Amino acid sequence: MKYTGKSLVVGDHIDTDAIIPARFLVSTDPVELGSHCMEGLDPAWIKKVTPGAILIAGRNFGCGSSREHAPVALVGAGIPVVVAHSFARIFYRNSFNMGLLPIELGDDIAAFTEGDTVEVDMQAGTVTNKTSGKTIAFPPLPKTMREILEAGGLAAFVKKRLAA
Repeated sequence: MKYTGKSLVVGDHIDTDAIIPARFLVSTDPVELGSHCMEGLDPAWIKKVTPGAILIAGRNFGCGSSREHAPVALVGAGIPVVVAHSFARIFYRNSFNMGLLPIELGDDIAAFTEGDTVEVDMQAGTVTNKTSGKTIAFPPLPKTMREILEAGGLAAFVKKRLAA
């Protein structure tokens, strides 16, 4: 799968309460959660999101609680991929479960700025800044993780396997 979109940049240690504040956890609807995405960081942030936008984040993205609502809110906002320096462990795993592709690039994250056109090729294991022309490799995802993402998350993946 390939994803191409405009980059939105956030900093280090963005916690799950910034991604989706607790007062919105009464819903599990992705679109509803997505409409409040990053409201804990900036109430107007969602207005910057364009369909297919790719989130560029700093260190320890998704730290804090283990709430699955955070990756659901990002997907509901129209963001299919988060490319970060690093992720909090539980957020990283929850992302796959909820159909959000998380990619860690370490210090190479500095190659991206707000508004760049970014292409992520999950199969090839590359992230390309189409604006600057720089391509960065990441370790290819295991086949099962790719299948979970392609199915739209763990629940859809299991349903598909049970039906087969």
